[in-house]
Amino acid sequence: MATFTRIQEGESPSITIHPSYKIAEIDNNIYGGFTEHMGRCIYGGIYDPGNPLSDENGFRKDVIEAFKELNVPVVRYPGGNFVATYNWLDGVGPKESRPSRPELAWIGVETNEFGTDEFMKWCEAVGTEPYLCLNMGTGTLADALGWLEYCNSDRNTYYANMRRKNGREKPYNVKYWALGNECWGPWQVEQLTKEDYAKKAYQWAKALKLLDPTITLILCGETGYSSWDHYVLKECVRWDVHGLGDENNTKSLIDMHSIHVYTADKEHLANATAPRSAERAIQMASALIDLARIENKVPASIPKQKICFDEWNVWDPIRAPGEQGAEEKYTLSDALAVAVWLNAFIRQAKDMGMANIAQSVNVISPLMTSKDGLVKQTIWWPLLLFSKYMRGHTIALNVAAPEYTGRTQPAWIRAAIETPYLDCSATLGADGFVNLAVANLNEEQDYEVALDGLKADKVEVFVVSGDNVGVTNTAGEQKVGIKESAWDGKGKYTFGRHSLTLLRWKGA
Repeated sequence: MATFTRIQEGESPSITIHPSYKIAEIDNNIYGGFTEHMGRCIYGGIYDPGNPLSDENGFRKDVIEAFKELNVPVVRYPGGNFVATYNWLDGVGPKESRPSRPELAWIGVETNEFGTDEFMKWCEAVGTEPYLCLNMGTGTLADALGWLEYCNSDRNTYYANMRRKNGREKPYNVKYWALGNECWGPWQVEQLTKEDYAKKAYQWAKALKLLDPTITLILCGETGYSSWDHYVLKECVRWDVHGLGDENNTKSLIDMHSIHVYTADKEHLANATAPRSAERAIQMASALIDLARIENKVPASIPKQKICFDEWNVWDPIRAPGEQGAEEKYTLSDALAVAVWLNAFIRQAKDMGMANIAQSVNVISPLMTSKDGLVKQTIWWPLLLFSKYMRGHTIALNVAAPEYTGRTQPAWIRAAIETPYLDCSATLGADGFVNLAVANLNEEQDYEVALDGLKADKVEVFVVSGDNVGVTNTAGEQKVGIKESAWDGKGKYTFGRHSLTLLRWKGA
């Protein structure tokens, strides 16, 4: 586990790493992506037919290469709020026969030129797994079962044969399925009460697992610390054989619980420390899962449900309105906030089954496309470093450092969790390398830090920083990137102000 000891300014900071103390295995799915029919994410993002940068399928080749560089293991689709009025049947079959529909989430028109088969083909090109979200707004259980049959069945049945007719003989074998998106939200078409959702989700889950028992079902939560989360977990994380006729069943209907949090603030330190609220959300959601299992007498032999943080990012909806495409222009401050987000996922690895940055292209995204190429925004660089190196097992460490004590966003962070200037996590990779990620959030002060437990004479160094916390990346100028160097491991290491540093060395 990661522990924090607050010291006063002027005292000597230290980070103590314990490479032999593995805490939990890190699920690679925490580096997942998200593509929604919103703004320029699909059309003009991953799918841009006629552009010289696209392949014969209309897929942007530069975007595919970027996804491969990040080694994105799973991508959520097709929403998001979009899914609440989406009929998957509109997006399959001959493109000239597909209907255009009013799109109510972001007030547009959906042509359905890009649908299930295109997404699956794109996932295969990227080398990633699909994660589909079911329409629990205007959609029916029959719609959901039809989609699951279309994607996963090898039987001689209607929707499986429809898939074959559309050119795909073998099933796609989609593993991950979400039981709706933000069904609690007042912005949703057919918003549900927690009581109505819990009843509906449980019944849908039974039917879906009768059709395909191998799938992983993800319950729709809220923030992880709401009455919605408490109630739906209590009602859906149960153990009563679920009417499936198997008294020796060793699985639960619900496999993961989805939560969503976005963070942002105009002031740097409130912005950079805001993701601490998400870490506390993970801890609280995990406790609510424990409570549901205890009260419902779920046997300890049944694996505990993990958390699927399937929408997360820095997003200010006033600065980048969703109905206008949500094209955020990210700063170095935002990049440091993303580093804190990722540190949180590493620290809470024992409870994390998946995380999906929202979104992956153009819409509140690390990648921005134009007709001529793409820009890797500031937040791309911490994401790349973590995805490349922060895998394997999270390991124990203690951080002794000064703490930011000013205003937080949200305000409740101050009483709920610490906000150190040095935000850290550490991993031990399968390659035997120890990886230490340190975000120095202080925009005015470098910290000279004693690194206890570092025993190496060759340390790889990767630093993400810039001239100030307000710098951005554009097509004309990349002010934030990764600087690589080496260190001999002797003495203290100085972590520069407003920077993310990743130190990497071969473990003893």
